Amino acid sequence: MKAIREARGISLRRLAKDIGKDPGFLSRVENDKQGAGDELLHLYAAYLNVPIAAITHKEKTSDQERPGSPHRNDPDPPADGADRSSGPPRRGPHGG
Repeated sequence: MKAIREARGISLRRLAKDIGKDPGFLSRVENDKQGAGDELLHLYAAYLNVPIAAITHKEKTSDQERPGSPHRNDPDPPADGADRSSGPPRRGPHGG
């Protein structure tokens, strides 16, 4: 949220005034010290003219963090990303 706002040259005080929120509150939200509700996310997205996903997106570091991933809670997922969570063990072309 903060990166998009700053990239557009919009000050926190200006944003706060324009959307009718307290600048201290917005600062806490932008710095992950306080959560943002749906209303605030919609206000930010509309003001910055971006989809909500653009302001809530957090970079995923691996397949483990993606919701629905077969390896999401696996502490040691296969390096090739293959789903080995069910079925018999796979064997190589030479039976090994």
